Amino acid sequence: MNRVHRLPPELANQIAAGEVVERPASVVKELVENAVDAGATRVVITIDFGGKKLVSVEDNGEGMSREDALLALERHATSKIQTASDLAAIMTLGFRGEALPSIASVSRFRLRTRRRGDLAGTEIGIEGGRMGSVKETGAPEGTLVEVADLFFNLPARKKFLKADTAESAQVSRLVTQLALGYPDVGFTLRSGGRVLIEAPPAGGLPERFYQIYGDRPDLVAVAKQAAGVEVSGFAAALGDQGPARGPQHVFVNRRLVRDRTIAHAIQQAYSVATIKERSPEVHLFITLPPDRVDVNVHPTKAEVRFLDQGLIHEILRRAIVEALEQGAAPELILSPPPIATAGVAGPGLPLGFGGLPSPAADAGGSWTSGAPVEPGWTAPRLGATAGTQAVGSLIRPMAPLGQFRNTFIIAVDDEGIAIVDQHVAHERILFEQISDRLTTRALESQRLLSPLVIEVGAADHETLVARSGELERMGFEVEDFGGTALRVTAVPAILDMAHSEAALRAVAADLDGVSPSTGMNETLRRMAATMACHAAVKANDPLTREKMQYLLDELRATAHSSVCPHGRPVVLRLTRREIERNFDRI
Repeated sequence: MNRVHRLPPELANQIAAGEVVERPASVVKELVENAVDAGATRVVITIDFGGKKLVSVEDNGEGMSREDALLALERHATSKIQTASDLAAIMTLGFRGEALPSIASVSRFRLRTRRRGDLAGTEIGIEGGRMGSVKETGAPEGTLVEVADLFFNLPARKKFLKADTAESAQVSRLVTQLALGYPDVGFTLRSGGRVLIEAPPAGGLPERFYQIYGDRPDLVAVAKQAAGVEVSGFAAALGDQGPARGPQHVFVNRRLVRDRTIAHAIQQAYSVATIKERSPEVHLFITLPPDRVDVNVHPTKAEVRFLDQGLIHEILRRAIVEALEQGAAPELILSPPPIATAGVAGPGLPLGFGGLPSPAADAGGSWTSGAPVEPGWTAPRLGATAGTQAVGSLIRPMAPLGQFRNTFIIAVDDEGIAIVDQHVAHERILFEQISDRLTTRALESQRLLSPLVIEVGAADHETLVARSGELERMGFEVEDFGGTALRVTAVPAILDMAHSEAALRAVAADLDGVSPSTGMNETLRRMAATMACHAAVKANDPLTREKMQYLLDELRATAHSSVCPHGRPVVLRLTRREIERNFDRI
C-alpha cells in the first residue's frame, strides 16, 4: 500500500486556511481588500460575537458574473494577475486567489453578487468547504459575503479565539487602519446592532484622519519626497506626554505592512532627540514604484521587501526628524521662581538667578542656597513624612537654586551641582505613591458635577468598557454612552480636570497593549505609570522654592530615584571634582 497520497481538496483548503485565516479580523481584512480591489466606494462590515458567530462584508463594487463567482471559490483563481511578470509590480491588495476558498473551508459561507449591468445576481452557499446551493437571485450591484460560525469544523483552531470583546477590538482596529489607507472609500462597522465606525468617503487623508481621531495637536505632519519615494502622514511630537507605546500604522503603496527596516527608522528618528525608549504613535504612508518593493513574501501579505532597504530607511528617518524639528525651540531664559518666604534677603546670584539668595559656604565647605547657614544645615522636608527616606538613597540632600527654562531644577549638594528634570522626578514620586496605594485600596476619585462625554476610537471604546474594573481601581468611572462615546462620571483625585481626558486615552493605549494573560498587578503598574506621567508637573511649569525643595526631598525617599517609570533619567550631575579640575584647582 502506498504511503504517499493526495490530500482531499477540503482538507488541503483547511490547511491553507491556517495561513490566511487566523481570527475574525483576518476574514474582515481579506474580504475588505477584495472589495477595495473591486472598485467599491462603500463597504459595510457587520460582526456578531466579535465575528465568531458572523462576519458580513457588503460592498458596491463591480460584482461578479455567475461563472466568475464559481471560479473565485476555487484555489489559486484570481482576476488580479495572469503571468509571472505581473508579480514584479503588483498594484492590487490581493493576488493569490487563496482567501475565499480558505475562508469557505472553515465556515458556513454565503456569497451573493451581481455584476454591474446584469439583470440578476448569483448566490452560492458553502459549508465547511463543501459546495451547497447555487442559484440566481435578486441583488444590488456589488458583492455580499457572509461568514457564519467561523472554525465550526476546526475545534482545535476555534478554542484559541479570544473573548468576544477582544476579537471585536481587533476588528475595530483593522477597519480603522483600512479606513486610513483608503480615505476615498466609505466604511461602516456594526457590532451587535451598534455602529462602531462610521466614516463616509473623505476628500483626503487629513479629513479622514479627523473623522477617526478628531483634532490631534500632539501629532506633527510628515512630508518628504526624495529619489522617487514619497513619505507622508503624522507622527507623535517629541514633547508628547502620552504613553510610551502608541499605534504604528505604516502603509506601503496603501498596503498596511509590518517591516523591521521601517520600525528601525522610526526608532532612530526619535533617538536623535531623546534617550527615552519608546514606540511612538505614527501614521505613515510610503509611496514608491511597485517594481521597487516585493509584497509576495508573507502568507497574509503583511510584510514587504524593498529593493533598496538602506534608501528607504534613510528617507523615512530624515522625514520624521525634519517633522519633529518643525516646532521652533523656546528661547533659553533663566527664570527663577519668587521667594515665598518673607524676610529673607541677600545679594542676587550671578548669571540671571536674581531674586534668590546667594549661596554661602558653610564651615564644612559644602554649598547650599539661601542666607548664611549654620554648619550641618539641611533643608526641611516640606510635606514629607518623617522616616520615609529610602535606605541607601543615591541622591544626597539638595538645596534648590532655581529653574532652568522652568523645566529643570538647578540644585547643589556637598558634592557638586545637580540638574533635575522636574517632570520625571515628580513622575517617579507619584508612581511609587500610586503603586503603594493600589496594594491596599483603590485610588481616591472625584465625582464630576457634570459628566464628561468623550469620543474615542472604536478599539479604545471596546477596551475601556471591557476593563472598567481596572479603571475603577485607578479612580475612573466610565460607562458606554452609545456609538464610540464614553460617559465619565468620576476621575482620579490626583489628576487635574484639564489632564483627565488625555490620561484616560493614554490608559486605553496601555490596556490595549496588555495581553489577556498579563496579571492584574502588571496591568495596574502600567496604568500607574501613565497616571503618574499625566499628574506630574510639566515642563515650562514655574515652581516656587518650596515646591522645588519638596520634589528634591521626596525624590530621595523613592526606591528608584535615578529613572522615571518609563526609563528616562531624573538627575544629571556636575561633581565638585569636575568643577575644580576645569578651574585648575586640582
